[in-house]
Amino acid sequence: MSDTRPRLLLTQRQTLPVMQRIEQSFNISGVPEHKLTTRELLEGARAFQPQAILTSTGLPLRHDDVAQLPDCVKIVATVSVGTDHLDIAALHARGIIVTNTPDVLTDCNADMAMLLMLAAARRAGEYTTLMRQGWGRGLAMDEMLGTRISGKRLGIVGMGRIGRAVAKRARGFDMRVMYSNRRRLPADQEEGATYFSTVTDMLPHCDILSLHLPASPETDGMINADLLGRLPKGAIFINAARGALVDEDALIAALKSGQLAAAGLDVYRNEPNPDPRFLELPNVFLTPHVGSATTETRSDMGMLALDNVEAVLDGRAALTPVSS
Repeated sequence: MSDTRPRLLLTQRQTLPVMQRIEQSFNISGVPEHKLTTRELLEGARAFQPQAILTSTGLPLRHDDVAQLPDCVKIVATVSVGTDHLDIAALHARGIIVTNTPDVLTDCNADMAMLLMLAAARRAGEYTTLMRQGWGRGLAMDEMLGTRISGKRLGIVGMGRIGRAVAKRARGFDMRVMYSNRRRLPADQEEGATYFSTVTDMLPHCDILSLHLPASPETDGMINADLLGRLPKGAIFINAARGALVDEDALIAALKSGQLAAAGLDVYRNEPNPDPRFLELPNVFLTPHVGSATTETRSDMGMLALDNVEAVLDGRAALTPVSS
């Protein structure tokens, strides 16, 4: 008896609750042993002829790739907020709906930003290295000192859902919150944060700078040597948003020169193979793009992506359609 369930191309394994729903509701060709490459995705799509593709960041579908998708594909659902790995215009031109998973990962990404902030300021990477080397001696009163974040001035670039969630957490540390955004927020969302119409105006006032905006051609490399040089000497830099926002040569130079005291990074230009120079810097706390990596959030993301798939294949409007 033939399987009449909708055909779904799975590009990587999902959490247990999501996999259980997939196996119950969809016809899949199999569960990949690893995250598919673009070539493997296209080969699988041609062989399996799916109606839906479940994908995520780090698996690009550019213009030429989109042209190779079979006509049966109705939706590409990315299990992520970011969509910079997809050529949305090309997908729409093929009549393929694109959806993402906003909102459900706001809290976890904000938590990750605070983790990076605390770890960078308090030299967590260096302390962990010392302990793994056996410790073995007392530290002098002026040795391996970090920076207290309580009461510091935090500058947030991009005051969307995640930026506002970071600001909420920062207030628990009595931090003075400033932000730069395309437009000023209403007072009830601003909650006392100080607005700057340009990033350049805000930077001289920031003890800590945290990025929370999407990648786009306009924001590519926006954090460059000039902007980093406008921060007070010894500032701390946090990026849990997108690696493409940063000129990494300029960031590394600022960390080496002491212009920046430290950085906390979860994202990089070349993922999953970031610039090896970062590994050589003791004042950088590094994580492998895991801002949403909790069981609860990854399950919520997968479920929302499947909601989108089912809505589109049932002829209903997707919950989170992405515009060009």
